[in-house]
Amino acid sequence: MSTLVIALGGNAITRPGEPGTIPQQFAHTAETLEHLLPIFRSGCGVVITHGNGPQIGNILIRSEEGERRVPRLPLDTCVSDSQGGMGYMIQRVACELFRREGIRRSVVTVITQVLVRPDDPDFPHPSKPIGSFYTGDQAACLQTEHPDWLIHEIELGRFRRVVPSPHPIRILEEEAIASLVKAGVVVVACGGGGIPVTWQGDHLVGIEGVVDKDLASSLLASRIRAQKLIIVTSVEQAAICFGKPDQQWLGAITVEKARAYLASGEFPPGSMGPKMEAAIDFVDRGGEECIITSAEHVARAVDGLSGTHVVRARP
Repeated sequence: MSTLVIALGGNAITRPGEPGTIPQQFAHTAETLEHLLPIFRSGCGVVITHGNGPQIGNILIRSEEGERRVPRLPLDTCVSDSQGGMGYMIQRVACELFRREGIRRSVVTVITQVLVRPDDPDFPHPSKPIGSFYTGDQAACLQTEHPDWLIHEIELGRFRRVVPSPHPIRILEEEAIASLVKAGVVVVACGGGGIPVTWQGDHLVGIEGVVDKDLASSLLASRIRAQKLIIVTSVEQAAICFGKPDQQWLGAITVEKARAYLASGEFPPGSMGPKMEAAIDFVDRGGEECIITSAEHVARAVDGLSGTHVVRARP
């Protein structure tokens, strides 16, 4: 039985420009899982991972607004809360889908911890924006209220809080996830990149940071020996010279070519860059291929009819 890890992007559950109400999130989750129906029917082992950008922003706002009455939530706990809430959403929709379609499969969410190094270089130089955008005046007020926060100008006149995004080195629940997949269970794991933790002596401690979802998904896919990693984004294929007159969509490319494009700046850090880095890492570690495509085209991409396929060079 082959195993697929499907990494859902943020737009699979929350659309840009929408308030992101719970009914809206359920509706988009249902749309996304409908597109995955042929894969659920196929009998392949399936792990679903997902981003949590809008959701973690909302959790942080609730925590900040309620700080006068209840203790502040540390960021690792916010990530765990998003894993439970979004996992429930995916589970509920999947259960409805399986019942309607007569698919004899169960689905479960694994609250997932991801080990990071305490000396990761991103800790002294935080790089990951989280939460809402702020004006300059709002940012100045927040910096006064929260002197331990780092708030950077992300775009001209628009500010966001930034936190460390350490590199994942191990998925602590990987053996449990592999066992569930082997039993035929659809597993939701590594939500939001996983909860970042590190060892301090004999104690695991949560980290005030977030792990990149695609890098965590790539590591998980390698550790459970998945054949394919599918990174779901808003476009059918990756492209070079994106948005320019000579834009070129990419079909099948070798790891070497993908690495060269990444080094030359074709895939920006804030969009396609982490996805291509994750793809390269997965194939370098022995994966069959990484597919980058949109939710609508996942099933066709698995059959080789769509998407960008990052593969090893042919001998």
